[in-house]
Amino acid sequence: MKTRCSWAKRICLGWGLTLIFFTPSLVGIPPDFIREHYVKHEYRILMRDGVRLFTQVYVPKDKTRTYPFILKRTPYGVNPYGRDQYVSNPGVQSSRYFEEGYIVGYQDVRGRYMSEGEFLHIRPIIEERRGPKDIDETTDTYDTVDWLIKNIPNNNGKVGISGISYPGFYASMGTIAAHPAVKATSPQAPVSKWMAGDDWYHNGAFLLSHAFAWLARNGFPRLEPTEHEGRDFEYWTPDGYEFFQDAGPLPAVNERYLKGQVHFWNQLMTHGTWDEYWQARNVLPRLKDIQPAVLVVGGWFDTENLFGALRTYEAIEKQNPEAHNMLVMGPWSHGQWNQNDGHWLGDIDFGSRTSEFYTEFVELPFFNFHLKGQGTPDLAEAIVFETGANVWRYLDSWPPAHRKTSRLYLRDGERLSFEPPERTETGFDEYVSDPAKPVPYTGKTNHWYDESFMLEDQRFAGRRPDVLSYSTEVLEEDVRVAGPLTVSFYVSTSGTDSDWVVKVIDVFPSDTANPVSNPREVELGGYQMLVRGDVLRGKFRNSLAAPEPFAPGEVTKIQFDLQDVFHTFKKNHQIMIQVQSTWFPMIDLNPQKLVDIYKAGPEDFQKAVQRVFHSGEFSSSLEFGIVGNR
Repeated sequence: MKTRCSWAKRICLGWGLTLIFFTPSLVGIPPDFIREHYVKHEYRILMRDGVRLFTQVYVPKDKTRTYPFILKRTPYGVNPYGRDQYVSNPGVQSSRYFEEGYIVGYQDVRGRYMSEGEFLHIRPIIEERRGPKDIDETTDTYDTVDWLIKNIPNNNGKVGISGISYPGFYASMGTIAAHPAVKATSPQAPVSKWMAGDDWYHNGAFLLSHAFAWLARNGFPRLEPTEHEGRDFEYWTPDGYEFFQDAGPLPAVNERYLKGQVHFWNQLMTHGTWDEYWQARNVLPRLKDIQPAVLVVGGWFDTENLFGALRTYEAIEKQNPEAHNMLVMGPWSHGQWNQNDGHWLGDIDFGSRTSEFYTEFVELPFFNFHLKGQGTPDLAEAIVFETGANVWRYLDSWPPAHRKTSRLYLRDGERLSFEPPERTETGFDEYVSDPAKPVPYTGKTNHWYDESFMLEDQRFAGRRPDVLSYSTEVLEEDVRVAGPLTVSFYVSTSGTDSDWVVKVIDVFPSDTANPVSNPREVELGGYQMLVRGDVLRGKFRNSLAAPEPFAPGEVTKIQFDLQDVFHTFKKNHQIMIQVQSTWFPMIDLNPQKLVDIYKAGPEDFQKAVQRVFHSGEFSSSLEFGIVGNR
């Protein structure tokens, strides 16, 4: 095996921090490597209820030793199909498993592509089984592993399960009530709790363009097993903002484009609150009695499943204090660590090939140790990338235990201050939110969100009159923020419902040098890098299950968590907070009065006067944790 890293050096920094400098030199997998070293098999594995799941297994040709399994279960198809058709680009991580000599298995989950049965989104776990017909994804995984162990020769009796995004959900399912042979799993960007923060919902707000793009392609009914599931949707304009403005309210989107034929879209439209339907699909409380070692992975700039990664790790940690449970968070968009080397995201250079570092020094040692018994990997509880400083840190816990709580207060004059308003101060800022002219979530023209929008330059938004911007003075020293950000604002609206979008931004100095290697011709002077942004659908401010109206014009407290960050706002930078009420078309439009949005018509939408207060009595602030500078 060729050497895959030129050097990696760790320097201990105290209280659980380790700084990682990394300059990788990785060798890509040759195009014919898999065909030369593996034999591909295709099976239809029988589940306990009689349904057969289509499964591909790549087995090393070398029979002189035994090998562990890596299993990946997916709703997206295991192309290419056919025993003589070999996968040519298995991704950054899977390439290494082929090189390392694993038995690699891919499976179409129940009801998708070439597998039999009915597909259910986030199929609920059956808590009390009464017979063989009581199946879920945990039993399908168990039955698959049991068959592989008993029928594939030259295996060592140990199985690892991995997956990203929806396959990350299936990795979580393989972790629950796991087969004894499953020794290690890695749910990566896993779906965990829809309606709250994963994929198509954030704090009760519907992620319109994301949900539509997925379901318009993957949501139509399948009549029988097929190698070519899904269909291409033809947008009539390249501009997603224009497309969804023209489409109108959600019922019109369904009638015009989906024709009522997409079952899960219809389900979304009829389960607009946290009801039994969503409760049954909440993975987090089911992550108990975990036996395999677990490596949870996520990206700081993943709009889909940042929530899922953080909350899956947290749930396993709280409910299984003795479990071997680790967290990795890198400077990545959704699944980027398996797509490219992770050196760049959009306009931002992270200074090293972060995906390759993760693969070589974290994921591969993790599975090699637990499945092969190789090495004693020096892995920490949490391996997290600190953006801004652009270094990896090895931590004893996440969030770091030695954080100091701090607050930034909104002040008059568009100021942001670590000092609260005086008791005698009064004041608010206001804007008019117009659903007919919503604030775009990106400055680019696209349908499926650009992977880099979660760190995109926000100057395009700050120049609008319906976006409030508050900034600190130029920072005199680094400010290192770690853990969740909690919005605690006092607001009012002239309507009876309202969305509140809060963004935390790193403002670069105007004389910031551009990258040395700059093929994209990036201009970083004055760049307003989005560090974290999220939305609260106001009617859910106290409960996702019980929407409440706002009293028009009445000051009301809203409080919600933005997802965690680990970011250094450097000396000479500024911290900015932006506040707005639309983020279109990523977030669907709020009519700004309390109605069932999923049944709303054009006549339900209205303008609203929005106020954000920053007085002594009503002091709006952002709470966060600070760790010591190094």
